[in-house]
Amino acid sequence: MGARAERNDQEVVETDVPQRMDRLPWSRWHWLVVIALGVTWVLDGLEVTIVGAIASVLQRPDTLSLSATEIGLAGSIYIVGAVVGAFTFGYLTDRLGRKRLFMWTLLVYLVATVATAFSWAAIPFFVFRFFTGMGIGGEYAAINSATEELNPARVRGRVELAINGSWWAGTAAGAALTLIVLNPALFSPNVGWRLAFGLGAVLGLGVLLIRRLLPESPRWLMTHNREEEAEEVVSDIERQVKEYTGRPELPQPEGDPIQIHPRDHTPPREIFRTMFRDDRKRTVLGLTLMAAQAFVYNAVFFTFGLVLTTFFKVPDQSVGLYILPFAVGNFLGPFLLGPLFDSIGRRTMIAFSYIASGVLLAVTGWMFSQGILFTSGWSITIAWSIIFFFASAGASAGYLTVSEIFPLEIRANAIAFFFAIGTGIGGIIGPLLFGKLIDTGKESMVAVGYWIGAGAMILAGVVEALIGVDAEQKPLEEVAQPLSAESDTASVSEGGRQEAGSGSPSPRDRRAG
Repeated sequence: MGARAERNDQEVVETDVPQRMDRLPWSRWHWLVVIALGVTWVLDGLEVTIVGAIASVLQRPDTLSLSATEIGLAGSIYIVGAVVGAFTFGYLTDRLGRKRLFMWTLLVYLVATVATAFSWAAIPFFVFRFFTGMGIGGEYAAINSATEELNPARVRGRVELAINGSWWAGTAAGAALTLIVLNPALFSPNVGWRLAFGLGAVLGLGVLLIRRLLPESPRWLMTHNREEEAEEVVSDIERQVKEYTGRPELPQPEGDPIQIHPRDHTPPREIFRTMFRDDRKRTVLGLTLMAAQAFVYNAVFFTFGLVLTTFFKVPDQSVGLYILPFAVGNFLGPFLLGPLFDSIGRRTMIAFSYIASGVLLAVTGWMFSQGILFTSGWSITIAWSIIFFFASAGASAGYLTVSEIFPLEIRANAIAFFFAIGTGIGGIIGPLLFGKLIDTGKESMVAVGYWIGAGAMILAGVVEALIGVDAEQKPLEEVAQPLSAESDTASVSEGGRQEAGSGSPSPRDRRAG
């Protein structure tokens, strides 16, 4: 419940919204959240897979006549759009609300991906890919902040990893789709690749309708002078959970209510101060994890089809067939390992998954350069599937980390920053670099790219082991105390923040005062 009081000439609201959300038993309502919001990852996986699978088709003179370097450039432009979208929509998500933005960003994606299907030359293709990426980048900020705040703390790790891992459901769907639309017996090459983008928009339109059923995040509402609305939303969620589970009563909330100073928005100055002064170790952690996984994924996957067709002579129309087992391995990683991130813990599992995938990628690069074992497209695909079984779990946990280790008031901004900067560093450079390395036609040059990616993953794993945050099964408000929280009502897990019941104000409270 919410209660108002006056303290230090500022309005104070006492609320138990976080405790009530965290104590909810899993139900069909939570599945609705997972399906309606998690589809963002499916759409991104679908987009990336389609471009990777049709890369060689787009090089044909009867399509867009793109070079391998231009294919890499298109991937980089998509990432640039995602970076711009993340920064733009991330700020608006914290200021205007989760729901409003996850509707807007999906609309941007839908319009842009349909436009991509009607590209007539390289330049318009690049422009439409930019805006498609912009919609997806904005989705990440709005969606990850919303799902973090709507899922119970005790299962937050496994649920978020499963949602993030659904990216590979999109890749599998994209691969299966390209097997049909790129079949010359069914469609001409210049028609098939266009159908691939158009059909992806159909899925997005269906999800847009489902999202209308979701509420605004009550955690966001409680910090934005809308505590009565937050109370109504939580009460309605509790009613639905009771109906779905058949329980007459729900478990009692655990922990004390928190007291906060509601605010309309958080000034950019406070956002920067929190991230780069008060929580700078967490900023270094998030940036390292996100940049490493972005480089590896974008470098390898955007050029997946080019490696198969260039070095293993795989037919254009068969590339999707190789992506299917690769997607399965990537999906199974977060799905099977996800529960361990809640039980064994974030730090141990994230470090292990990053380092293991980095070592395996380094070995694979050496074997590829020496012509050992990898004699067919299937052999290299099996190796990639094993590597990314671990890398996928690590990458999903990287998104989980940057979503939960910063305060609620700047959560979307933090997600946007790490997605934008990390993806900008790793995602823009990766496709361009690998495109040029593949253009050389030399296995030894491509192996250099694999070794760079391996080093980045191993470094990120070491950083996680040293300064990772033990956030497993802890309420978000304990992992990162809200900026608007009163100092004596919330305890948090790291130095620099006050523990419950201590007598002096925390650094954040001194700033607020």
